[in-house]
Amino acid sequence: MKNYLFIPFLFLLISCSSDSDNASLDSSETGQGGSLARFTILNNYLYTVDQSNLNVYSLINPENPTQVNTVNIGFDIETLFNYKEYLYIGSRNGIYIYGIQNPEVPNYISDVQHFTACDPVIANDTHAFVTLHSNTFCGNNINVLEIYDITNIVQPVLISTRNLAQPKGLALFNNYLIVCDDEVKIFDITDPENSILVNSINRNAFDVIVRGNLLILIGESGLYQYQLDQNNIENIEHISTILI
Repeated sequence: MKNYLFIPFLFLLISCSSDSDNASLDSSETGQGGSLARFTILNNYLYTVDQSNLNVYSLINPENPTQVNTVNIGFDIETLFNYKEYLYIGSRNGIYIYGIQNPEVPNYISDVQHFTACDPVIANDTHAFVTLHSNTFCGNNINVLEIYDITNIVQPVLISTRNLAQPKGLALFNNYLIVCDDEVKIFDITDPENSILVNSINRNAFDVIVRGNLLILIGESGLYQYQLDQNNIENIEHISTILI
């Protein structure tokens, strides 16, 4: 348990390091953990999820955060991801998409239901990427990568399902999808309906974060940083390891 508590703290330090000279939040600032995160910061608002609710906090006065709303989502909520004006909420039974055009009043857009499984989700302009994995905690025997077309955000369409070993966290790097599985797998998703495995990293990790060309893998034993090459996805350089 100590490891799981310490790792988010490490990432918090990394996230804040580039903004350490700022005393207050800028209107364009965002903060996002990995795909397994339960919080995100957008502009002057912090969004968090608990088992059943989406909670909204105003950070307009960062010294005195104020809860301004609670929205009931459902049951077994697990993860929260922000992309542009939408929040993607993963649960053991499905994905929920909420709009935050009004940042204090998230509004329901759509949802996708699936068999019970642990479910992180990320997205870009046109597609949402979901890993479903099973264990004694999540139930069922489902270990797949699902890709949804969200061009019509009110009606996501499943366009691809790929069997994996036990996929967990995932992240995007240009036209590549990075998935923590039995190793860290990298897929070319130029054609999202036909993803192609193009590279892998022999590392045991449960979540992944991409910040520019920096790849951060999070495992039970520590945090691992790699340098990605925009022009050659096969050129991945290990930078550092922080063991815990």
